[in-house]
Amino acid sequence: MSIHPSAIVEEGVKLGAGCVLHAHAVIRKHTVLGDGVVVHPFAVVGGDPQYLKFDPATASGVRVGAGTVIREHVTLNRSIHAGKDTVVGARCFLMAGSHAGHDCELADDVVLANNVMLAGHVTVGSFTFVGGGAGIHQFVRIGEGVMVGGLTRLTKDVAPFLLVAERDEVPGFNVVGLKRRGFSRPTISELKDCYRTVFAGGDPRKAAAARLAAGVTSAEARRFLEFFAAGKRGFARPTVDGGGSDDDAG
Repeated sequence: MSIHPSAIVEEGVKLGAGCVLHAHAVIRKHTVLGDGVVVHPFAVVGGDPQYLKFDPATASGVRVGAGTVIREHVTLNRSIHAGKDTVVGARCFLMAGSHAGHDCELADDVVLANNVMLAGHVTVGSFTFVGGGAGIHQFVRIGEGVMVGGLTRLTKDVAPFLLVAERDEVPGFNVVGLKRRGFSRPTISELKDCYRTVFAGGDPRKAAAARLAAGVTSAEARRFLEFFAAGKRGFARPTVDGGGSDDDAG
């Protein structure tokens, strides 16, 4: 473990083996950092939520998984609920100036590029990349393996394995991202078929449920379809058609 000069570690903090806290990093009370977490200068982990009704006496925190890197000026706000945590998974990379509001949940291997803004209660699935300057509305769900373009504005849920850009616009499927993760050709083909079915028109929830009932082969296709059973904000949809792939994006 390495704690550099002028770093601040408040009471009740738990630091895993091999953590590195650079100068002027601030780790607020009740924060838990997993093994090998690196926090760069002027990042604030566990700060009070930006919520007007919040009682600072609330016992809540932030949990960060092993191997995550938190760059300069990142802010991770603690939960607004007693006994609860804002959660960042393992091996995440939070670039300079990015922000995760209270009660966000980031799965493993998530990347937030510079100046990403996650409002409260946002969830982000594993292996998702959020481009620089993107703004995400509260309670939005972003599935696994999504590529969010820079400066995107999201007010609706984004199903797994999609590309999304501009304001809730889905240009296609994140095929390159799937290939980089080693997804098989049959799995990618089945995912494309599910994508076309769900976004062919009408209610995506009903279409996804019907396709799921008909049966799928891969676990990935099942996760894609099951995503539509939850959420309250509606779904980002394709901008042109339901054909659904973009082999040059990822």
